[in-house]
Amino acid sequence: MLLPRLYPILDTETVTSRGIDRIDAATQILEAGVKILQFRHKQLFSREIFADMERIAALCRQVGARFVVNDRADIARLLGAALHLGQDDLTPSQARCVAGPDACIGYSTHNAEQLQSAASEPADYLALGPIFATSSKMNPDPVVGIEGLRRLRPLTDRPLVAIGGIRRENARSVLQAGADSVAVISDLFPEDGNIRARVEELLASTAGPT
Repeated sequence: MLLPRLYPILDTETVTSRGIDRIDAATQILEAGVKILQFRHKQLFSREIFADMERIAALCRQVGARFVVNDRADIARLLGAALHLGQDDLTPSQARCVAGPDACIGYSTHNAEQLQSAASEPADYLALGPIFATSSKMNPDPVVGIEGLRRLRPLTDRPLVAIGGIRRENARSVLQAGADSVAVISDLFPEDGNIRARVEELLASTAGPT
């Protein structure tokens, strides 16, 4: 698969802590022109959360963007969405039994051993990180770094999303080190609340040849 260079992640804990409405955040991100959007929710999947996910999935369909559900193969199946899995979730091979054979599945890795092990899994793309120190995840794995990314990139021929501490200022260097796409969480949400303008900046910073 061909991954968009910018892979925004709408993390519910991040937006809640900043007093941002989930639907408004998704709307502004999509209006900026992104082609993929992951909804990451690590707490209870309530009816309210599921209703918001249904609305965001519909918004993604309207603009031709891929909607990605984090962790939950069952909810991805219900919404006709892609699925992103972590090391503590179902494996991609297990998740396919729920999400279906045609579902797009991503799989997070954090080191050489996990990257190599992922070769036997039916994942469409892999993620690697954290590239830089991050505040968006509790108990993060050791930082990979730019040089680590450059060293580990040859271990897989799958499309690779780099994640962890990526911002406008460093996104291009991550792409230059071998990532096909950069996942951004915290830097999506500026203090002035103009999420669309910030995402447009991120799109510009990741566009063009590397």
